[in-house]
Amino acid sequence: MPERKSVIRNMAEEPWQQYPGHFGSALSKALVAPNTVGSKLVDYRISTYQPMAYVERHVHKVQEQVYHILAGEGLMEIGEERFVVRANDIIFIAPGDWHSIQNTGLGDLTFIVVTTPVVDE
Repeated sequence: MPERKSVIRNMAEEPWQQYPGHFGSALSKALVAPNTVGSKLVDYRISTYQPMAYVERHVHKVQEQVYHILAGEGLMEIGEERFVVRANDIIFIAPGDWHSIQNTGLGDLTFIVVTTPVVDE
């Protein structure tokens, strides 16, 4: 784990990854995370999903998440409800809420995900 200190990074330094439970070119860059900068309280990622890409429905015990849609269009499921999301939408996911996001649009769906705390315990 990197030493905990202030850092400036360029997004190009972090490789794209497809995390477990993400399908169909659902790619993310862990820009601020314990394994990239040594953060202890926040995980900050940018994600780009190609059309039809998605993350499976899942739930967090204690983690809160904020999704900030930057570009594209998709479908966000929270609980039993479905919402069309697009650029400039901000979504707050409370602990205990089952959720998923899928690119249902014609182009890439790009968004920021902020998660705190970094571990779901």
